[in-house]
Amino acid sequence: MTKKRYQGPSNDKERSTQKLIEAVGSIIKTKGYTGLSATNIASAAGLSRRLITIYFGTVDNLIETYVKGKDYWLAASGDAVEMIKNNEGENTRPILECLLQNQMDYFFNQEEMQKIVLWQISQSTRIMKEVCDERELLSKYFFALSDKELKGKNIDLRAVSALLVAGIYYLVLHAKSTDTTFCEIDLLHPDGMERIKNAISLILKNTYNN
Repeated sequence: MTKKRYQGPSNDKERSTQKLIEAVGSIIKTKGYTGLSATNIASAAGLSRRLITIYFGTVDNLIETYVKGKDYWLAASGDAVEMIKNNEGENTRPILECLLQNQMDYFFNQEEMQKIVLWQISQSTRIMKEVCDERELLSKYFFALSDKELKGKNIDLRAVSALLVAGIYYLVLHAKSTDTTFCEIDLLHPDGMERIKNAISLILKNTYNN
């Protein structure tokens, strides 16, 4: 049997940095942003705290490396990104509907993204500001298209979208944290999810036809 050849310090560094980055995700999922201490991250990675300083300088730099590597809103958008690329400012309602419904599914199933959103609204940090800027970038491309279609109409699609996105976040976080109904709708049941999705479609239909 051929022995694996040791590839030197650079290989050790690559493995260790990856372990530390992955440990950040593990801590976010299990303890939330409040658990992101050097001690917890190093323990989850099975490495010395000293390596965080050596490889990243600070814990914040390590967290930033992790968060920047996770394109939450692009992942949550599903097919909508391709729809945006192929659209010329006509019939944009299906794009927004796709964006919102995909985001609802993704957010409901991704505990990590739930913790990131909680972090955003609980603490003002440079890292979270950059995450918010990333989210707004996708919106910018879509609204540039919808503005062409709705030009001259008294429709504030940005405000409607803001209410729908905020509603999605709150409903999911409420269901996940309390395991109770909201307006007699159980979001933890498929029927409840379908009702909210149907409501999103109806709101957008009425908005565009205003």
